[in-house]
Amino acid sequence: MVLAKNYSSATGVDEFYYGVLQPDDVKIVETKPERVKYLQEINVDMPQEISKAYGDNGIAEMATSNGDISVTSQFHKVPMEDKTKLLGWETKTGITAAGKNDNSPYVAVIFAKTYEDGTREYVGLPKGKFMRPGVKGETKKEGVEFSSDEMTAEFMDRIVEGFEDEKSVFFAIDAKGETTNRDALFLKIFGVTHPDVVPGP
Repeated sequence: MVLAKNYSSATGVDEFYYGVLQPDDVKIVETKPERVKYLQEINVDMPQEISKAYGDNGIAEMATSNGDISVTSQFHKVPMEDKTKLLGWETKTGITAAGKNDNSPYVAVIFAKTYEDGTREYVGLPKGKFMRPGVKGETKKEGVEFSSDEMTAEFMDRIVEGFEDEKSVFFAIDAKGETTNRDALFLKIFGVTHPDVVPGP
């Protein structure tokens, strides 16, 4: 389905999924990606600069230099089970621990930007690692103030079937009620279908 150009601004975020990648990067180790609910804010930073060569008092040539992809995400709460998976932490007899030898696994991520007309723009990050957050707390005051969890990550290029070169960010847009492009993106990024897709006979 060909969508008309959409000039509406996104008004929300939803559907944050992640999966730990197998060593060959083709698919995730789980049978389905893991959902972390209550995403509040996410920023994908894709730095880029133009390098210039000069001659004869002017610009002779320009080249594009692309920086590393970094992601900052804020959740109402990231469950300890998800932190353990994302950060490579160790859990024994109900106690989870972090240490200098922790090595977070390579993961893939997809989340959705939502629009008031029902359109969803899915953003896929094919390969990256999350970094452990700090620990903070605050005394309770007269009113109730909810804390939030922030997670940061860096992502890299990865070969994805159907694309000639390695890529680091993917986009897919579906109109209200449509899931065709979402489903295609999940297969490319995670190697498995969206959890809502019912297997055929």
